[in-house]
Amino acid sequence: MRNVSDVLTKLKKREIVKLLEEGKRVDGRSPDAYRSISIRAGVAENADGSAEVTLGETRVIAGVKIEAGEPFPDFPDAGALIVSAQFLPLASPTFKGGRPGEEAVILARIIDRALRSSQAIDLKQLCIEPGKRVFSVFIDVCALNHGGNLIDASMMAALAALMNTKVRDYEVKDGEIVYKSTYKPLPLRGFPLVVTVQKIGKHLVVDPCLDEEMGGDAYISIGIDENKHICTVQKSG
Repeated sequence: MRNVSDVLTKLKKREIVKLLEEGKRVDGRSPDAYRSISIRAGVAENADGSAEVTLGETRVIAGVKIEAGEPFPDFPDAGALIVSAQFLPLASPTFKGGRPGEEAVILARIIDRALRSSQAIDLKQLCIEPGKRVFSVFIDVCALNHGGNLIDASMMAALAALMNTKVRDYEVKDGEIVYKSTYKPLPLRGFPLVVTVQKIGKHLVVDPCLDEEMGGDAYISIGIDENKHICTVQKSG
C-alpha cells in the first residue's frame, strides 16, 4: 500500500508542477493567493474565549481557559501561557488517536513562540499576587478537518480566540480570590499571524492545499506581528 501511495504522490506532484509552470494551481489560485477565510468567534460555551477558522477546506477550532494558579519560578510576577494542539482522527485518515503526535507538538510550539516573541498577551497584568498566584492562559487548538496548511489556520484560530476571551473581575480578601459578576477583555498588545510558503520543485506557493503539501519538497512558516517583526520561524525539508 505504501508503494502505491508513493506512486500516487509522485504523479500528483508531476501534475502540480506542470500547472505551476503554466502559472496555475490545482485549485485555480495564483501562487501568492490564500484560500477563502472565515472566522467565527464565541463557538464554545464552556470556554472563556473561542473561535473557529475555516481556510478553504481546512477547519480548526481554538478554545481558551483562564485559571488561577502558581506562577512559574522564573516569572513570579507574570501570568503563564500554555498551548496545546490536537489532530483528531476525524480530521484526516493520517491522524491517530491518543497522545499528540510530532506534528501537533510542533504546531503548538509555533503558536507558543509567536505569542511569546510578539508579547501578544500582557502577562504582567495577569499577576494576582507576585510569587503566589497568577492567571494562567490555556490555549487548546483542535483540527477538525485537514485540507492543508493547518499552521496558518491554527494561528488565526488561536489569536481570534484570545481576542474573544474575557477575564472575570476579582478582588483578594483575606488571602482568597473573590470573583465578581463582571468581566474584562484579556490584555492583548500584539497580534501575530503566520504565513506558510510551500516549495514544490522550483516553485513557491503560499497557503498550500493538502495536495500541494503532499507533493511539496519543503515549507517555511514565518510569524509576523502587526509591526512587521518576525516572531517565529519553522521550516522543514
